[in-house]
Amino acid sequence: MNVQVYADLVYELCHVIGLPDADEVLRRGAIEVEGFEVLLGYYDSDPQAMYLNFHFGIVTAGRSLRIFQLLLESNLTVYAQDQAQLGLNPDTGGVLLIVRIPLGPEVDGPWLAETLTHYTEHGRYWRDNLLNASDEMFTGLCAGDYFWLKA
Repeated sequence: MNVQVYADLVYELCHVIGLPDADEVLRRGAIEVEGFEVLLGYYDSDPQAMYLNFHFGIVTAGRSLRIFQLLLESNLTVYAQDQAQLGLNPDTGGVLLIVRIPLGPEVDGPWLAETLTHYTEHGRYWRDNLLNASDEMFTGLCAGDYFWLKA
């Protein structure tokens, strides 16, 4: 695969979701999906894939340790099967989800649009329920009650 395959995929995505300026999306390397900024990336060091970098929101003060624990547990129980990883941006305190998308014949504009919507639903849950949640909510996760994010 090469950068042209990535560019063609971005053009097709823009066509599917009705964005008229795919050149600007390629130039910026970003798109907004339901209020979430998603960075689109292609790297020569991994020419067989593209990357989606979702910004889910900022962790409230004093919550970083608890959220970090939840991010690690989610990486092991939910996201490992998706070639995805959650993390915290150390500079901003923002929760990030990085998703590796292997480029192949099954990946097209509609598939990518559906994938963006899928992970945006995860982001909405993180933003609305977990980033500001009470400590009691986290006790269920340790018991295996993480039905909230089945991939």
